[in-house]
Amino acid sequence: MPKYIFITGGVVSSLGKGIASASIGKLLEAKGLKVALQKLDPYINVDPGTMSPYQHGEVYVTDDGAETDLDLGHYERYTNSPVGHLNNVTAGQIYYSVITKERRGDYLGGTVQVVPHITDEIKERIRAVSRGKRYDVVLSEIGGTAGDIESLPFLEAVRQMRQELGPENAIFIHLTLVPYIRAAAELKTKPTQHSVGRLREIGIQPDILLCRTEKRLSQEVRAKIALFCNVDLEAVIEARDVRSIYEVPLMFKDQNLDRVICRYLHIGYRAGNLANWKTKVVSRALHPKEKVRIAIVGKYVELQDAYKSIHEALRHAGIANDARVYIRKVNSEKVISQRGIGWLSKVDGILVPGGFGYRGIEGKIRAIQYARENQVPFLGICLGMQCAVIEFARNVLGYKSANSTEFNKKTAHPVISLLEEQHEVSNLGGTMRLGAAPCDLEKSTKAYAAYGTEHISERHRHRYEFNNKYRSEFVKKGFVISGVYQNEGAKLAEIVELQGHPWFVASQFHPEFKSKPDKPHPLFREFVAKALELKRSEGNPGPDQPIT
Repeated sequence: MPKYIFITGGVVSSLGKGIASASIGKLLEAKGLKVALQKLDPYINVDPGTMSPYQHGEVYVTDDGAETDLDLGHYERYTNSPVGHLNNVTAGQIYYSVITKERRGDYLGGTVQVVPHITDEIKERIRAVSRGKRYDVVLSEIGGTAGDIESLPFLEAVRQMRQELGPENAIFIHLTLVPYIRAAAELKTKPTQHSVGRLREIGIQPDILLCRTEKRLSQEVRAKIALFCNVDLEAVIEARDVRSIYEVPLMFKDQNLDRVICRYLHIGYRAGNLANWKTKVVSRALHPKEKVRIAIVGKYVELQDAYKSIHEALRHAGIANDARVYIRKVNSEKVISQRGIGWLSKVDGILVPGGFGYRGIEGKIRAIQYARENQVPFLGICLGMQCAVIEFARNVLGYKSANSTEFNKKTAHPVISLLEEQHEVSNLGGTMRLGAAPCDLEKSTKAYAAYGTEHISERHRHRYEFNNKYRSEFVKKGFVISGVYQNEGAKLAEIVELQGHPWFVASQFHPEFKSKPDKPHPLFREFVAKALELKRSEGNPGPDQPIT
């Protein structure tokens, strides 16, 4: 039976529970322990797949096709623990399952209640993530903030699990805030005290506190928190703001968080080794030798989490190339103007990410045209690839009305069209082409050079594809289809390139979901390498300050 760690948050949202959970997983893996990480989300949506980025940030897709919370991206980037549909549980899934059982008659005419039926279902889903597998520790992060109505069934479920398993098999870690009041020049512990108090009201006593703070916690402040929150002094852990999120495991290690966890869970302590993480990831991230400027042209650029995995994949590519990547966020709706084009003239590479809907499309197409005509390294992802196809059709093949049927169902030249299996789909949730699929690469292409192999597997999230009816016309003009997916005899375009361009590559899949700081994705790595090469050739010293 695995040990369990339940991670909660208090005071305010966005404190970084996902990064804290992933960092703890990293610490435990360094000891040779096998860990599973899970996110319990209290919203009623079945999954975030139909939610706007303005509501939820990016949707992270797993190999098995689950549309999940972005924190699962942190789990995979920090650890070697794979994630799938069992690793993200929502209140919507829980209630849907219970109501389905009730309609089927599984409860034998009984009254269905939050306790025990909803809580039992939650406990079952927590156990399911490790069933049939050999995990030493399961970390379950509970979304929301202590005191939220939505989170109460989840908190009650883990309270019950702790009681059933015993304190030596399950512990609570609470992430909270210790704000610094500049006018008083003091750190204030009262918000933490109130947050822990809310948990204790429902029967949960945290074992360990992770205190988010912008200032160091003095011994006096730690002692005060320990006393008023009823935890051991060694279990008050400083979670200070850091320059790179990849420093967090090292910060926790320096404070012996792993030793405290092992002692509470009765796990034999082994020191563990994060030396490679420190030298190959953190040191290179903090002290790069070069700088490069990349524009992300999208319609959600003002949102911090809308393109989270893309931002991280670019940083990973920077680590691989010993360079700091400065990201210029360019609103695609503003690229049409001359000023918008001027923004693109000041970067070393252009990336157009995925998305849905017509808004901002013409700006993305204009940015791609700029990259193609001015020999600027370009990487297109999902919708970014589709926009590259539309741009080529309009400006190279001369089909001025070329478009995707997503944006214009009556276009005379549907160079991007609906996937065959999508024609009869009516529900939006969970019905796209989702998850991992194989791709065969053509030799003597930039894609093959990046991957170094003919056969790859990548994750998808889309409904539309390149229209093969136009394949021969594109190929004649130097448009290279360098990666294909064999689908019942049809070769679906997965990666496209341009002949005669320094680096113009676009993929229908989402490479950002498989990038790690110590194992950057090949396409991102080579994209940033080419952007650096361009900068060096032009003698551009690069920015002195971050643009983001």
